Amino acid sequence: MLRQVTHLSLFFSFVLPSLSEDLPQDARFSAFQSASEEANATVDAVLALAVPEGYVAAPWYPTPHGGWTPDWAESYAKAADLVANMTLAEKTNITTGTGYFMDRCTGNTGSAHRVGFPQLCLQDGPLGVRNTENNTAFPAGITIGATWNKELMYQRGAAIGQEFRGKGANIHLGPSVGALGRKPRGGRNWEGFGSDPVLQGIAARESVRGIQDQGVIATIKHWLVNEQEMFRMYNPFQPGYSSNVDDRTLHELYMWPFAEAIRAGVGAVMSAYNAVNGSASTQNSYLINNLLKDELGFQGFMMSDWFAQNSGVATALSGLDMSMPGDPTVPLFGDAWWAFHLTEAVLNGSVPVDRINDMATRIVAAWYQMGQDQDYPEPNFSSWTDDAVGLLHPGALISPQGVVNEFVDVQGDHAAIARAVATEAITLLKNDNQTLPLSSSATLAVFGSAAAQNPDGPNSCADKGCNKGTLGMGWGSGSADYPYLDDPISALRRRTSNLTEYLTDTFPSTIDAGEDYALVFITADSGENYITVDGNPGDRTVAGLYAWHNGDELVEKAAEQYDTVIVIVQTVGPILMDWSDLPSVKAILFQHLPGQEAGESLTSILYGEESPSGHLPYSITHQESDLPESVDLVYFELGQPQDTYAERHYIDYRYLNAHNITPHYPFGHGLSYANFSLSTATLTSLSPLTSLPPPPSPKLPTPTYPTTIPNPSTSPTEAIYPPNFSRIWRYIYSYLSESDALRAYDIGQSPTTTPYPYPAGYSATQRNHSVPAGGGPGGNPALFEPIFAVNVTVTNTGAAASTNNSTSNSTSTYTGHAKAVLQAYIQFPASTQSSFDTPPVQLRGFAKTRALAPGESQEVELTLTRKDVSVWDVARQNWVVPDPAGEYLVWLGWSSGQLGVACSSVTGVCAERERGPVGLGLSLR
Repeated sequence: MLRQVTHLSLFFSFVLPSLSEDLPQDARFSAFQSASEEANATVDAVLALAVPEGYVAAPWYPTPHGGWTPDWAESYAKAADLVANMTLAEKTNITTGTGYFMDRCTGNTGSAHRVGFPQLCLQDGPLGVRNTENNTAFPAGITIGATWNKELMYQRGAAIGQEFRGKGANIHLGPSVGALGRKPRGGRNWEGFGSDPVLQGIAARESVRGIQDQGVIATIKHWLVNEQEMFRMYNPFQPGYSSNVDDRTLHELYMWPFAEAIRAGVGAVMSAYNAVNGSASTQNSYLINNLLKDELGFQGFMMSDWFAQNSGVATALSGLDMSMPGDPTVPLFGDAWWAFHLTEAVLNGSVPVDRINDMATRIVAAWYQMGQDQDYPEPNFSSWTDDAVGLLHPGALISPQGVVNEFVDVQGDHAAIARAVATEAITLLKNDNQTLPLSSSATLAVFGSAAAQNPDGPNSCADKGCNKGTLGMGWGSGSADYPYLDDPISALRRRTSNLTEYLTDTFPSTIDAGEDYALVFITADSGENYITVDGNPGDRTVAGLYAWHNGDELVEKAAEQYDTVIVIVQTVGPILMDWSDLPSVKAILFQHLPGQEAGESLTSILYGEESPSGHLPYSITHQESDLPESVDLVYFELGQPQDTYAERHYIDYRYLNAHNITPHYPFGHGLSYANFSLSTATLTSLSPLTSLPPPPSPKLPTPTYPTTIPNPSTSPTEAIYPPNFSRIWRYIYSYLSESDALRAYDIGQSPTTTPYPYPAGYSATQRNHSVPAGGGPGGNPALFEPIFAVNVTVTNTGAAASTNNSTSNSTSTYTGHAKAVLQAYIQFPASTQSSFDTPPVQLRGFAKTRALAPGESQEVELTLTRKDVSVWDVARQNWVVPDPAGEYLVWLGWSSGQLGVACSSVTGVCAERERGPVGLGLSLR
C-alpha cells in the first residue's frame, strides 16, 4: 500500500505541463488543442521577450534518420524490415506509453505483437531497480564518481544491468550526467558523478558499457542543462525555467559527458523538463535534431521525461521518439499527446510518414542492438504494489487481477561490488597526527543519528523522502529500496565493545568524555522536486550548504569536550565546514552516499584494513560566495524563470582557479594512509596536431521509408480498431474509430486542406552530410584519436607523515597496501588566450593504481585525444586546436590544487615544478 500512496502523491505533485512555448500545437487533434493554438502564439511572444538577448533556440529540421553509422547498421537493417511490416497504429503504439499506473513498470510502451515486437518495460533508477524487492541498493552516482576507479564504474554498471535484466526491465533509466553539478545546492547532483565533464563522461561511458553488455538499454539523462529542481516543470500558470547558455559552454561542459555515453553506444536519451534558450527540451529542434542526432551521431531513441512533453506534432517534428508515460497534460483519462492523436496526425498529413517510420525504427533498432530479440525475460515485478496478486492495470477504472510480483531475487554477489564502491569512495579530507587508522583498543563515543539506520526502517519513507538515520542515497525517482542497510553503528559494534552511543543530533547536556575519540556523524540531503523534505523542495534551500539537523553545532560541541574528534559526513555534495580547523577536529571522512553497505565499508577504513582512496568529485569552498552568483538557485519570477549561465565554462575549480580563490578542499582532493611519488614521467606525441580535424566520412545510407499516407481501410487495419476489440478504460491506445480515421485521411488527401502551420525554418528534406563536428557516435571520429601519451611511475613510498607536531593517539604506522589516483590536467598555450579564453587547467584524464605495498610501483599511462586539446569554435562550428605549434602542458598530480609535474608537448620532457599552474598555495591537511 505504501508504494501505491507514494505514486499517487508523485502524480499529484507533478506540476502538469502547460502550453507549448516555441512551436505550434496540434491544431487538428481536438477542440482543446485547436483552441489553444492562438493562446500559444501569445505565450511564444511573451517568452521570447523574457530570454536575454543573444540566447536563441534556432530551428533545425528535419530530424536526421537513424542508421548511418557502421556500428548500428545491422540492427537498423533488421529494424527496418520489422517496421516495414507494421501498420501505422502499431508504429505509433510502440512510440507511446500506455499511461501512468497502467502496467507493471514505471513506464510501458505499447506493443506490436502481430509482428513479434513486445511491450517494453522502462524502469528507474540510476543506482538500482526502483520500487521492487530482492535488489541491491548500490552507492549513488556521486559515490562511484568519488572512487575515480574506471574498473569499478564498469563493474557497478554491469551489476545494475544484470539486476534490471533479471527483473525483466528492457530499459534502465540511467545513468545521469545532467545535472552536471554547476549548482552545489542542486537537488539531483548526487545522481551524477561529479562537477567535471571528463569525470562525468568517463563514468558515464563505463556505466553504459557495463549496463548494455548485459543486454539492457541504458538511458543517458537529462538532455540538457537541467541544473536545479525548483520551477523545472511547465504548468498552466508558469513555464519551466529556461536555461540560457551559449554554444561554446554547451559543447565544452554540458554535452561532453553525453558525447562519451553516445560513443559507448547508449541506446536511449531522456529529455529534461526545463527549456533551453526559451524552447522546451522535448521540442527543441536545435538540441535534438542538430546537436544530439546529427553532431553527436546518436542512433538510438529520444524519450521524454515523465510528463515533460508539452505538445504533439511539435515534439515529433523536433526529434522526440518516445512519449512517456504516454499521458498528456491531464493523465489517467486515456488521452495522450501521441498514440491515437499521432496516428491521426500521420493520416491528415501533419507528421510526415518518414518521421513516424524513423521513430519506430530507432526504438526497434535499439532493441535489436542489445540482443533483446533473443530470450529476454518479461517483467516479473510491479512498481505499484508489494503484493503478489494485484491489479494488472491499476490506473484503470476497472482492471482484471493477476500475479504482478514474482519476487525474483536478482542480487547475486552484487553486495561485494556495492561494498567495494562504498569503500573506495570514502574520501579522507584531513588526518592530523595520523589520527586514523584507529587501533583495535581505542575507546569511542559515537554521536549523530546518521550512525544508525532510520528507526522506522530503512524503506519507511517513500522514495527516501526523509532524512532520518544513515543517509545512503538522496530522494526521488533516483532512489531504490534497501534489501538491508548495514549501518555504521552495527559495523562498529561488530568491531569493538569500547563504544558509547549517543545516537541523537543534539549533544548531551552531561557527558563523561573519557573516550579516546569522538566519532560525529552528520548529513546533507537533497532530491527530486516532487517531494519536499524538511522544507527543501529538492534543492538545498533551507540550510544551504551547511549540514542538516544542526550537524555543525554537534561537531562544535563535541570539539569542546573531546581532544580528538573524527567527523564522518554522509552527503549529496559539498558542504561548508566552518569547524574543520578547530584544534580538536583531527580527521574528516566523506562517505558521500554509500548505499546499503554503509557500515563495513566505513569501519574497514577506520581500522586500517584498507587505506582511503576516494577523491572529491567537486570542490569544497570556504563560503558559498566563493562561486559566481549565476550558479545560485533561481527562485520565483513572474513569467518564465530565467537561469542564465553568465559564468560560461567557469564552474567549480575552473572558476576558483581563474579567480585565484583558494578552496577549502579542491576538486580531486583525497588523502591516503600512504605517501605516493611520481617518477620517470614522459610525454610522447602520437599524431601531429592540425588546427582542424580531418573532415568526417560521409554518412552511410539510412533505411528508405515510404512517404505515402497509408489508407486506414486496408487490411490488416492500418489505424482502425479491429472488430470486437476489448478496451480498458483509461488505457492509452493508438487506434482510431473508423469515422475519425477516414476523416483524418480525407483531410490528408484533400488538395484544398489548409497546410499545417509548420514552424519557421521547417524542411522535410534530409541532409545527407554530417555537420563539421559530426560523423560518428559522439562526434567526428578524428576527435577521439590519441594525440599524446603520458607515462609515469607511481610508487607507494610508505606511511603518510603527520601534518603537525601535537601528540597522536595512533599506536602504529600504516604498512598496508594503498591505491593512488593520478590526475592529468591540460593547460593551453598562453598564445591562445587572446582568441579563446580557457580556464587555467582542465581535467583530461585519470587512473587509479592497483593496491600497492610500501615500496611497490606501477607504471601508469594516460592518453589525451585531439578533443582534449581543442576548444569549441562558435564561428566554425567545430573543435579547433587553437595553436598546433604551441606548448601544451599536461600537469600531473593528486588534485586540481596539487599539481607538481608538468609535461611539455614541445619537448616531451616532464619535470617537477616549484610552482603549479594556479596560485592556490594549498596546504594539504
